Amino acid sequence: MTRARPEGLLVAIDVGTSGARAAALDLDGRRILEARRSYPTAAPRPGWAEQDARSWRSAAVGALADLVRRLQAEGLGLAGDVRAIGLTGQCPSVVLVDRRGRPVTSGLIYRDNRAVAEATAMRERFGDEAIHARTGHLPSSFHIAPKLLWLREHQPAAFGRAALALQPRDLVALDLTGIAATDGTHAGATLVYDLRAGGWDPRMLDDLGLDRSLFPEILASSAVVGGLRAAVAARVGLPVDLPVIVGGADSQACALGAGVIAPGPVSEMAGSSTCLNAAVREPLDVLAVTHYPHVIPGPFTTETGINTTGAAVAWLAGLAYAGRSGRPTAADYARLDDEAGAIPPGADGVVALPVLGDGERTDPELRGAFAGLSLRHGRAVLARAVLEGVAFAIADQLDLLRRGGAPVTELRVSGGDARLGTWTRIKADVLGIPVRTVPGDAAVTGVAMLAGLGAGVYRDPVEAITRCTRTEPPIEPDAGARPAYDEALGAYRRLAASGAVRGG
Repeated sequence: MTRARPEGLLVAIDVGTSGARAAALDLDGRRILEARRSYPTAAPRPGWAEQDARSWRSAAVGALADLVRRLQAEGLGLAGDVRAIGLTGQCPSVVLVDRRGRPVTSGLIYRDNRAVAEATAMRERFGDEAIHARTGHLPSSFHIAPKLLWLREHQPAAFGRAALALQPRDLVALDLTGIAATDGTHAGATLVYDLRAGGWDPRMLDDLGLDRSLFPEILASSAVVGGLRAAVAARVGLPVDLPVIVGGADSQACALGAGVIAPGPVSEMAGSSTCLNAAVREPLDVLAVTHYPHVIPGPFTTETGINTTGAAVAWLAGLAYAGRSGRPTAADYARLDDEAGAIPPGADGVVALPVLGDGERTDPELRGAFAGLSLRHGRAVLARAVLEGVAFAIADQLDLLRRGGAPVTELRVSGGDARLGTWTRIKADVLGIPVRTVPGDAAVTGVAMLAGLGAGVYRDPVEAITRCTRTEPPIEPDAGARPAYDEALGAYRRLAASGAVRGG
């Protein structure tokens, strides 16, 4: 049975951690088709995480070309049906490019922790309260500015050739349109963005010795960067000058796609890493909570994150469920989920600290661990412990929001790992709040919504959400699991605080 051709299409391009993808959605937010191109992450030294930035561009354009070819081949749409392209990507990751847009360094991704010294120096120089009040962040190696300071010190020749510092989405926007631009959600992750003023902060730039020209123009997240360049249009099979909307950082777009635009619900983007976002009217004064402008006018979004969540589950699935290939399939994940579901809450005393990326964004020396293991334990217990460990980490992040006075009424989970039903149940029981899954991928939906707003398909964000956002019925917490999880959460926190899980 063939599907009916939609009345119009919006395309979302996501330059993610494991690869780039291009998705076509109809005007009611239903995903029609998706194409992907993968690329690797290198770790040449402990704590480093880098990618070939040229692959961000080639994979994104290649995925877009594949998408258009398949749409036409399967009778799902023609080039003229596409109303606009919206962009998103991993953030904050950065590459320096020359005046012709060619990368002169490797791409340093968000979980790269080489710039610890530079981040520490920024905190000492400006003071935690002052820099958090101005930028919405506390400096860490996660951010763009410390990465740039590291590159200036350790790769001065490349830094001297740099014309722009671009994040993955920005680099793809430049390739598609020939125009360098960013949006507030990406700018907010640099530490040289004034959160309340909504622009590059000249005082921060001067104090750090970073030239304003290194940073692109800031546009609204639903703004048109420019039209599709003729050379790219010919390659991918789309019309010249098709509007390209700048979009927003993946987690911020996910919040829009999940309908999180007012205080109460929290969006969880559950992928290789986890980002948690809530809408707030004013930034919170909790220093461990970071803040961005929302992708829609008005509110701010909080963000806290965990570097290796889905990646930790993928690691265990590859080791224990995928056989000799080491590459888990959907069936392998289903077995992991089923087996973990058969283990009672508390994982028989086994506690997992799923920090497998050589550090956490707030603690670069933290390392992963299992505690409480016995010969009687098999892979199902390990799987249960990893799923619970991520839920415990999320619980700690949500407690930060409550400490700042933000309401936390429910968790809305989207992304690839929302398919694991046992994990959703664990999260509801650990967190003590309803958990809803958002079918599909709210980040991609949110980017398509921004593309529709920029192209005039939707009048405003409320109409976009009404048409495009769907959620499953909530999973309510089971009070009977509370005692086991209170005990396990305490054990998790003691393990995370112990000196036994510190690296170098």
